[in-house]
Amino acid sequence: MFDLKDKTAIVTGSGSGIGRATAITLAGAGALVYVADINEEHANEVVNQITSQGGKAVPLVCDVTNQEDVKQKYNTIRELDILINCAGISQIGTATSTSEEDFDKVFKVNVKGVYNSLHIAIPIMQKTGGVIINICSAANRVGIPDRFAYSMTKGAVDSMTLSVAKDYIKDGIRCNSISPARVHTPFVDGYLKKNYPGQEEEMFKKLEATQPIGRMAKPEEIAALILYLSSDEASFITGTDYPIDGGFIKLNN
Repeated sequence: MFDLKDKTAIVTGSGSGIGRATAITLAGAGALVYVADINEEHANEVVNQITSQGGKAVPLVCDVTNQEDVKQKYNTIRELDILINCAGISQIGTATSTSEEDFDKVFKVNVKGVYNSLHIAIPIMQKTGGVIINICSAANRVGIPDRFAYSMTKGAVDSMTLSVAKDYIKDGIRCNSISPARVHTPFVDGYLKKNYPGQEEEMFKKLEATQPIGRMAKPEEIAALILYLSSDEASFITGTDYPIDGGFIKLNN
């Protein structure tokens, strides 16, 4: 099951966090993975890890906010079976405390970046069909304090997922999204170090306690769901968002 041999995948934002775990997981299932990330050093680290384990991977240094760059890089790939839109940034603030600069920045990465990736990749995928998975968020489903702009962008990702699923179903393209709650990634560690110096361990436990299951998700757990949705075993699934949240959405409300 979940065999991706002879499949080609692009994973954006795969230099760290969920994207990194996803690239490693898909390569472990046999896919040739293009490790797309704006950070060349991080992309190469992931490629080296995959190839050292016998997998196949190619670095794809790419700025998803720049459509011309995405076009130039993606069009070097003749066949594309799987696209994982994982590149994204977080932003903390309310409608009144979020500056225009911060609003534009998070929109550019989280919304325009996904659009650019879809815009260029879909014509490649129309030749043979394929799978698209967009990383949404539990923030799209519930009100989370101080996440105004971030939640807005994930609402847009949810809408784009439905539109793509409907528009390209006749081309054999499936499009789904997943909505993680808190995941223990380098972003979390960096956030705690910056905002709560000396209190990182205490605040980490508080963040974990907000999840009904009692902890944050591991990136590898998110990647496992992505692997399933990318595989032929999920061939009857499209236009659906999958929460993977330790009970956060349903059990906190």
